[in-house]
Amino acid sequence: MMLSRNEEQTIALAAVVQAAALVEQLARTGDIANDSSEPLLRALFIQSPQNFSDVYGNPNTHLNVGLNHLGTMLNRSMQGVNPDVTRYALSLLHLERKLRQKPGMMAALGDGIQSASRQADHFSVGHENTVAALAGLYKQTLSNLSFRIHVTGNPTHLQNAHTANRVRALLLAGIRGAILWRQVGGKRWHLLINRSRYLKACTTLLQNPADNDHQP
Repeated sequence: MMLSRNEEQTIALAAVVQAAALVEQLARTGDIANDSSEPLLRALFIQSPQNFSDVYGNPNTHLNVGLNHLGTMLNRSMQGVNPDVTRYALSLLHLERKLRQKPGMMAALGDGIQSASRQADHFSVGHENTVAALAGLYKQTLSNLSFRIHVTGNPTHLQNAHTANRVRALLLAGIRGAILWRQVGGKRWHLLINRSRYLKACTTLLQNPADNDHQP
């Protein structure tokens, strides 16, 4: 489908928010739905898409969680949105800004994602080996920036190695969304000035028929 620039920005933001929401849920409960996490992880391996829609596919299918959370945030009702989700989402946008000042780290991330893609091809995007590779990449790169995202939740879950890996992999996926948002013209001040436009786009995108196909 043809998307406006505003809709592209909204989709990228929804990916950031979905990553934040899943991180919060993982830290609190220790579990998330694969059909919400895998589109985000898969997008990490789509580095040169022919079309914007190739990155996340149908947003109502693959970014439903993010679009709903983002719509609630933009509506300023905030009812039903955990404050940690908002904190993680804004932190991801800030972390991406720090990352852009480190071209060497950007290059290392690109190389690391290419390496992790071999795990994804051999196993699957959501396989624990792929997730561990992405988590290791996050730890070796973004965790070394001066600004770090502090995830809070149930210590039992956060101390579980696989859960910790899933959290880091999702944070990396959130950075992918933040980079994409910048690439399609997103700016921090848009969150205030374009709030009504983003909210309208959320509503429109959520009205598109969901599908049962696999993401490209």
